[in-house]
Amino acid sequence: MSISLSPAILQLLKNSDDLMPAIAQDSLSGEVLMLAYVNTESLAHTIDSGYATYFSRSRNQLWKKGETSGHLQKVVSISIDCDGDAILFQVEQEGAACHTGEFTCFHREIHPAQDLNS
Repeated sequence: MSISLSPAILQLLKNSDDLMPAIAQDSLSGEVLMLAYVNTESLAHTIDSGYATYFSRSRNQLWKKGETSGHLQKVVSISIDCDGDAILFQVEQEGAACHTGEFTCFHREIHPAQDLNS
């Protein structure tokens, strides 16, 4: 059985044939966990299952986050941006979100220079 998006959701998307960036954010802390991509099929799987499913550009296939590692992302809410070309998943993260074992993929910080004249 094929899973697809409803016409109402498709109308919110800028171009249903494109890959869209999807940000996963911890639903309790607000911390940004990772950035991946979704297509309409992976978004439909996410809505249907309640767990984040992305599209792997390198493997050219769907992947359910945590399917092999056990580090699942239970989706609490889904938001589509005003242009219809980006997705925000608010999730309950089980274990690490990053493949390196870090909780977030955004664990490497760069600090901008401080303007000492202001």
